[in-house]
Amino acid sequence: MPIVRLRCLVMSGGYARDLYSRYVRNQDSSVVNKMQQRYWKTKQTFIKVTGKKEDEHVVASDADLDSKLEIFHSIQRTCMELLKVIEQYQKRICFLSQEENELGRFLRSQGSQDKTRAGKMMQASGKALCFSSQQRLALRSPLCRLYQEVETFRYRAISDTWLTVSRMEQSRTEYRGALLWMKDISQELDPDMYKHLEKFRKVQGQVRHTKIHFDKLKNDVCQKVDLLGASRCNLLSHILATYQTTLLHFWEKTSHTMAAIHESFKGYQPYEFAMLKELRLHWSQAVMTLLSQHALLVCDALMGQELSQKAVE
Repeated sequence: MPIVRLRCLVMSGGYARDLYSRYVRNQDSSVVNKMQQRYWKTKQTFIKVTGKKEDEHVVASDADLDSKLEIFHSIQRTCMELLKVIEQYQKRICFLSQEENELGRFLRSQGSQDKTRAGKMMQASGKALCFSSQQRLALRSPLCRLYQEVETFRYRAISDTWLTVSRMEQSRTEYRGALLWMKDISQELDPDMYKHLEKFRKVQGQVRHTKIHFDKLKNDVCQKVDLLGASRCNLLSHILATYQTTLLHFWEKTSHTMAAIHESFKGYQPYEFAMLKELRLHWSQAVMTLLSQHALLVCDALMGQELSQKAVE
């Protein structure tokens, strides 16, 4: 009986040692496998950073993804530029309104001192300029709303898409690193040796796993970029319609006021007013700056709509 127990203990002890040895080998292979994954991922990152040429077939397979990323970066860049243009445009409107109001008050004060018809013309023109300066400030309301909407769009929608793009780029680096690893293993593959074949299968499984994860994130990025372009198109169309209506009302009111003054002065003796050269240059520069800011805003909005329509198509 003691001999049987001794044999059982020896057998059980040997079985435990075999399990432990197998566990240690698996742990060693797992650690080595992780180190190799990090090595090939780091190598792929180095290739990407240094701009070295990659496999043309691998690059071509991501052509649709790269086109979506170009659209995303364009949306990201143009939104920042649009915010800067809106901010400068609002400053120019305030500056022009202030200068216009000062000129109107100056004409009114000088006209009150002149008892001739020229004084009446200066007073009427001054009142019209003051009225125009007050109406011009109404343009700031839709511009402020446009700024807030675009800023919210940038902080929420673009930031969320950017996080998905970052995860996708990390997954793509891992996938391409696994492809480099499999390419290196295949060059030394000997089908007759089981060890080499088993190693190749492990690397092949790693490539398959990274590809599944990369394809999922790739699909998420493409969908989010399409939705991003469409949502920005709707945003600009809605907000700019309000701005356009306000701008048309401003021009209608001011043109109606100026036309009424022109009609009331018919039959008056024409006068030639002299203006200082420095003041004339300063006034013309302010007007040209305002018009250029307005043109940049409209062009950027139209370009954004075209990019968004392309993204939807």
